[in-house]
Amino acid sequence: MPAYHSSFTDNKSAIGNLALVPIKTQFRGPAPPYTGDELDIIDEALYFFRANVFFRTYEIKSDADRVLIYITLYITECLKKLQKCGNQNQALTELYSLSLSRFDIPGDPDFPLNLVYAKPNSPSEAESMRQYLQQVRQEVSQRLIKKVYGSDGKPSKWWLCFAKKKFMDKSLSGPGQ
Repeated sequence: MPAYHSSFTDNKSAIGNLALVPIKTQFRGPAPPYTGDELDIIDEALYFFRANVFFRTYEIKSDADRVLIYITLYITECLKKLQKCGNQNQALTELYSLSLSRFDIPGDPDFPLNLVYAKPNSPSEAESMRQYLQQVRQEVSQRLIKKVYGSDGKPSKWWLCFAKKKFMDKSLSGPGQ
């Protein structure tokens, strides 16, 4: 069975080889506004996460797949944080700080998938990529809290059990974190 890929294959704008996919968000950033009624790339990543996380390899079919890979890796990092949280308020605080903390982008020496992502061509392009990924991280954090902590406010073991999985045997955090 093959891995699931993004349906956003007709993107016209990109930073390096990372597609600037429109997302439904209230957070400021360079992502184009999402105008459709269907799922956006973050909804897709959350929907496909539990299936895709089992794959050790992933064939990239479009630049949007690179966004999907990044979101999948970020969801894993969020789930690691959520395992340690006692309640939903603590989870909100933890993921908010995680989404705003310093992170590596493609081209940085510690970025785990430099072979898959193109390095930004200029410092301004690097800053745009950082802002886009931060916007994505903030929105993923917010939506993941709603998924993991349903209406009852208790964490779902069916989400937290995936915290130890490594998609493509990679992690956005360094060893031991």
